[in-house]
Amino acid sequence: MDKKWKPIVVAVALGVILPQVLLRASKPTQQPLPTQEATQPQTQQSVTARSTYLPMLTEQGDVHVAELEQYVLGVVLAEMPAEFEEEALKAQAVVARTYALRRLLRRDHHADAAVCTDPGCCQAYMTKEEFLESGEPAAAYDKIARAVALTEGQVLTYDGELIEATYFSCSGGRTEDALAVWGEAIPYLQAVDSPGEENADQYWEEARFTAEEFEEALGRELSGTPKDWLGKRTFTPGDGVQTMVIGGITYTGTRLRALLGLNSTAFLMTADADGITVETLGKGHRVGMSQYGADAMAKSGSSYGKILMHYYQGTRIDKWENIL
Repeated sequence: MDKKWKPIVVAVALGVILPQVLLRASKPTQQPLPTQEATQPQTQQSVTARSTYLPMLTEQGDVHVAELEQYVLGVVLAEMPAEFEEEALKAQAVVARTYALRRLLRRDHHADAAVCTDPGCCQAYMTKEEFLESGEPAAAYDKIARAVALTEGQVLTYDGELIEATYFSCSGGRTEDALAVWGEAIPYLQAVDSPGEENADQYWEEARFTAEEFEEALGRELSGTPKDWLGKRTFTPGDGVQTMVIGGITYTGTRLRALLGLNSTAFLMTADADGITVETLGKGHRVGMSQYGADAMAKSGSSYGKILMHYYQGTRIDKWENIL
């Protein structure tokens, strides 16, 4: 889910201020990307959430230009269950907005767009029409739209710059350090406790591998029985597996997660004579905000600001126009 850009650079180089472009709430309107000639320099006071537009790459390969707040609404519709508490939905809105604007300034994911609608790459997106057609009631749409509106223009910053606002479904009780997952230490992406997630669909999962399936997943033959294969483990600050020795070779937890198709790196591996059992906690990379953890905090009375300060420690809530 890092430089301060002056308003003129944002308006001219990025083409994010389009005076006459509107996006309908029910469906994104396809628009040609603005040219530098058609985009006039703006003053700092005129750069707001509602004058910022995002080139968005769809799953069909088309690029649509979406007004920022409408885009954020579409992300929250797609990314967080409507039954979650309003304060959790507000937190998701701030995170989604921050994530998108950082991508807009950097343009490091896509050549012709700031973000895409693939949740495996950027963020999922859903129109009002798609949301209602999925069976959700109009009241659920109104609830999410209200949460987004109440946070209009709000972003998360660290030392005056937009943060890398990553998030995920469920941590299994504790989030993870960015360093442990991506090899980069980020001061506001540290491991923190995340209680109350037990009702998440994928809080806990068990996977069973026969000896042959386990060897096939690792891409190598192992000597002896499965009981002989498992060796020493080390752990991350977020209680994930940092490294594990299997058959005399050391694997990282992230590598084993990928090879075995596990939900997260917070796993326990045990062996018997016939194979390997893996119990996994949480779902996703576990770095940043846990969506189920945010809902649990909201149910306990925490405001969206408190939720955000918990998962992104040392950050602050700011207005988009204030950081240009």
